[in-house]
Amino acid sequence: MKLVSKDEEKKQMMIKSLLGQGIYKKNNKQLYMLSLSELEDIYTEQAGQNKNDTWRNGVETMERAVFAAGCFWGVEALFQQLNGVTSTSVGFTGGKTIDPSYEEVYKELTGHAEAVLVEYNPAIISYDELLQVFFENHNPTSLNRQGEDVGTRYRSAIFYSSEEQRTLAEKAKIDLTTSGKFKKPIVTQIVPATNFYRAEEYHQSYLAKRGQSSCKIS
Repeated sequence: MKLVSKDEEKKQMMIKSLLGQGIYKKNNKQLYMLSLSELEDIYTEQAGQNKNDTWRNGVETMERAVFAAGCFWGVEALFQQLNGVTSTSVGFTGGKTIDPSYEEVYKELTGHAEAVLVEYNPAIISYDELLQVFFENHNPTSLNRQGEDVGTRYRSAIFYSSEEQRTLAEKAKIDLTTSGKFKKPIVTQIVPATNFYRAEEYHQSYLAKRGQSSCKIS
């Protein structure tokens, strides 16, 4: 087992938090290229600017949401840019296999969807606003496909963890259906949240690590 120093553990914690706030680089340098002291300076400055975020109020004020809308790299990058989103993780949910690997999910052996776990501060951004971003940034009428990505792992789905989330998700889907924006039926699944398995580390903040803030997911 590879031992991680306290300084390295602290760096990773700060990088994850800063990425969750939509901060990807400083002076054209990726966060992971910065020294611990440089990261501490950014971290402290950002904490002062965001009085309502998790650094000041603690994780007990945060809530969670899980969405699937195609390749999870682009979906994660989308939510990372939102003010009020404190952290994100990409992974797999909605399947049967315990702790699946990316290769197993890619081969469609597990029934899981590529998904993003979003932690957010409801005092800054609401679940309704997250739903709006979700529906506006992929094609919810495309069954098991987003762009060139084809398969059930790329399905459109909302995994709710409370009755309030279920009610809001269903209302958002009905409102979008009756709006006339789409000619085809909306196929987004609204299903209870099940175990969320975090994907391998190289998938986490994949685009941000490469200096990209978005990719085409629709």
